Amino acid sequence: MKEPDSKLVYSTEWAVPRKEKPADRKSATPAASAGKSGTSVRLDRKGRGGKSVTVIEGLNLSINDSEKLLKELKAKLGSGGAVKNGALEIQGDHCEAVMAELARIGCKPKRSGG
Repeated sequence: MKEPDSKLVYSTEWAVPRKEKPADRKSATPAASAGKSGTSVRLDRKGRGGKSVTVIEGLNLSINDSEKLLKELKAKLGSGGAVKNGALEIQGDHCEAVMAELARIGCKPKRSGG
C-alpha cells in the first residue's frame, strides 16, 4: 500500500495525504507597497557605544516583508542588521547605498539627520 511519491515514515495501513504547498506568489519586491510612504534613512550612534547604525524608518511593510527586505540589504552590503520596533537597522554607515537600493526597488527614501 505504498504510494510511489509518498514520504511515509510510519504506517498503520492508512496513507495520510500530504499537504500540497501553495503556489508561490512572488511579488516584484517587498517594498513595492511602501512606495508612497514617508521612508527616512538616517545614521544613528546614540546608545550603541559609538558604533554607527543605518536606520530605515517609515516602511509600511509586514514583519515578513521587512525581514525579506533586510535580508536582501544585508546581503548586498555585507553587513549585519535587525528589525527593531518596525525599523530596519543595518550595522555601519550605509545611508547612500541603502537609499540607492530603496530607490531601485520603487521606494522614495529621504535622508534624515545630518
